[in-house]
Amino acid sequence: MLSNTECASIIQVIGAGSGRSFDLSAARYGKVIIMSDADVDGAHIRTLLLTLFFRYMRPMIAEGRVFAAVPPLHRVVVMNPGSKPNETIYTYSEVELHGVLSALEKKGRRYQDPIQRYKGLGEMDADQLATTTMERAHRTLRRVRVADADASARVFELLMGNDVAPRKEFIIDSSDKLSRDRIDV
Repeated sequence: MLSNTECASIIQVIGAGSGRSFDLSAARYGKVIIMSDADVDGAHIRTLLLTLFFRYMRPMIAEGRVFAAVPPLHRVVVMNPGSKPNETIYTYSEVELHGVLSALEKKGRRYQDPIQRYKGLGEMDADQLATTTMERAHRTLRRVRVADADASARVFELLMGNDVAPRKEFIIDSSDKLSRDRIDV
């Protein structure tokens, strides 16, 4: 992990060293926010970054200085009659999306179809990204706790580690729980 250019750059930018030499008081930043796509690839990247912090800069997590931004998965444009501007509703899960759509239909409100589904942050224009994920007033941040990072490290080791047998066992044991509707393609 330390030989990875991006990981080495993150460690250098934070400026507090890594591993046993990590010195929290030397950190250049009081808060680190991980911002990755809302899809499964983004979750994978977030897991990799959490593993980096957990293994090499754990005091940042222990002190509550690492956060994960929560970007939306969908944008629903609600049509308003006449010259009244349309409303925009962002949802953060499939369940929330279906709840919003159901509520709009019960009220007799129309919305643009198809619904915008964000595959990544790059699909959002600058204003949408600022409104949903960067502006303090509107964004949602999840503070990463040691237990979160510990769980990420275990998942990372299971899915990406050198030991193939536990990964194969996990895939076989979990295959009957897979819902094809949850596959992000």
